[in-house]
Amino acid sequence: MISAVIIDDDTNLREGMKAMLNLYATEIVVLGEAESVQSGIKLIKNLQPDIVFLDILMNDGTGFDILEQLNQKQGQNSPHIVFITAHEKFAIKAFRFSALDFLLKPVDPDELKNVIVKIKNLQNKNSNYKHIELLLDNISKKTESFKKIALSTSEGIHLFEIKDIIRCESENNYTTFYVKGHRPVIISKTLKEYEELLGEHGFERIHQSHLINLNELKSYIRKDGGFVVMSDGSQLSVSQRKKERLQELINRL
Repeated sequence: MISAVIIDDDTNLREGMKAMLNLYATEIVVLGEAESVQSGIKLIKNLQPDIVFLDILMNDGTGFDILEQLNQKQGQNSPHIVFITAHEKFAIKAFRFSALDFLLKPVDPDELKNVIVKIKNLQNKNSNYKHIELLLDNISKKTESFKKIALSTSEGIHLFEIKDIIRCESENNYTTFYVKGHRPVIISKTLKEYEELLGEHGFERIHQSHLINLNELKSYIRKDGGFVVMSDGSQLSVSQRKKERLQELINRL
């Protein structure tokens, strides 16, 4: 059994979420509900659930206020946070950089199933609040130029400086991150998602399988079909349709 609570000031959403969990995640038992920040904090403290389904905007504050309280606790039995939101484009971007799960209203059953599968895979793993600290820091600064990214693996959460990421390589629906001073980190997400996140941080897709940090590019060799040499010594092919774009970017550097 996986225990959960729902914190949202919308009664209809709470009822709808319970109904969806009954249909699509029968292993989850909802222990309680709350409709405000203060009642939500008490609910979590008293019930200590495995999962918290949390709205962003409530009458007496935000879901981030609740996270701040959880962050202070720093307990090993920390709940898995799943935000539920209808808007807040900036917040959604912050969630993605912080490896925090979120569901868009109205909640899609397939998205809910995906989140539940991820949570089940992470059960009994040591959790920490580093990614929550990262989220709160990004939210408080209200900047879209994030410096760090959280990567969620089967082992837990890893935080990295974006500038230290050398390259990303895809294989099927997995992406491997190559980071300075760290062993490769494998994430069960597609390269396309990280292309969208890191594109504004100097990363460029040079091949179906390769996303590179241009600041870690050492040379571009045109012979043998064209390939780049990265700071870690790796040699990566450049696809035909990406060559002109890459040359333009190199000329600007």
